[in-house]
Amino acid sequence: MPIQRLHTTARYSEAVIHRGTVYLSGQLADDLSGDIRQQTRDTLLSIDRMLAEAGSDRSRLLSALIHLRDMDDYDGMNEVWDEWLPKGSAPARTTVQALMYSPQVRVEITVVAALPDLSGPNL
Repeated sequence: MPIQRLHTTARYSEAVIHRGTVYLSGQLADDLSGDIRQQTRDTLLSIDRMLAEAGSDRSRLLSALIHLRDMDDYDGMNEVWDEWLPKGSAPARTTVQALMYSPQVRVEITVVAALPDLSGPNL
């Protein structure tokens, strides 16, 4: 099976698609001046864009890894996450505190999602 890579540089790809699965690299807010709620919203919009480009969407998430600079931001991040995630679509998820490459980065989210099965159900 071929591997498709999107937005690839010498070090990484923003997304990799293989065997019906989309793997996104960690996504950040474009505007790092906002609070945790704004950065989370911006990060989730980036995830939406990348998943759409790959042919998937947030309802097909399999897993999510969330890095927070400060665990005091946990509730604010979850507030935005809960509004964004479709009901019944909760992925396997881990949230950890992490040092970020820049002190302005409050949240980074990495997700894995399934592509739609266009061939129909496999019974």
